[in-house]
Amino acid sequence: MAETRIREMRARTTGGMRVEATDGVVTTHMDEPPELGGEGTAPTPMQLLVAALGGCTAVTLKMYSARKAWPLEDVDVRVTLETGKPDEPARWTQHVTLTGDLDEKQRERLMQIAGKCPVHRVLEGENVFEELEA
Repeated sequence: MAETRIREMRARTTGGMRVEATDGVVTTHMDEPPELGGEGTAPTPMQLLVAALGGCTAVTLKMYSARKAWPLEDVDVRVTLETGKPDEPARWTQHVTLTGDLDEKQRERLMQIAGKCPVHRVLEGENVFEELEA
């Protein structure tokens, strides 16, 4: 597998629980709901993680179908994440709706591809984390 390096993202608090994340080009925000000390002004970090999987799946399917010149018009992905005890695996569920005049084989292939988007591969693979104080 080829190495892919993503531009570094910098996340910093901007008051309360609100966080600004940027790579120097694109900026997004995160916040916690009021019951957790935030103001509820933006998605939580976990919501953005869930959204990243859905977004990556949708884009991957659109790119694949465009290369194949298949009539995929739209993709709607609903993602849920269930986390349990620390020793239990998290459970990800994706409900994918494909819109377009696709035949059954095309639909089956696109559903196989849905599980191969880059975010999905990172989430299901082995990860190593390193926290360094700057």
